[in-house]
Amino acid sequence: METQQKAVTELLEIMNKGNYFNKLKPNNDSFSANLNVSCYNELNIMIIALLKASVTMLQSENSTKPFSDAMILVEMALQLLPNDEMELLDELHRVGLPTNQ
Repeated sequence: METQQKAVTELLEIMNKGNYFNKLKPNNDSFSANLNVSCYNELNIMIIALLKASVTMLQSENSTKPFSDAMILVEMALQLLPNDEMELLDELHRVGLPTNQ
């Protein structure tokens, strides 16, 4: 028992010395991770790539677990979608359109 406790203590010391476990940030009951992109166009390209990869996986008969892998990618794409910005684009589009009467 003492050997296990010593090993755990040593592991915690190693973890505290380095800069480990810094990718995920606590966010209520889950974690969040930063994703750096240069612009909305790059974000859009990433979302499209995730969705295309999902479609390819679902179409592939060679994959051992295409559905679960594709679902993970689709969930990522959904989280990346800039929903608020899309509402803004709708408003800008509405304001910028000439009224046809």
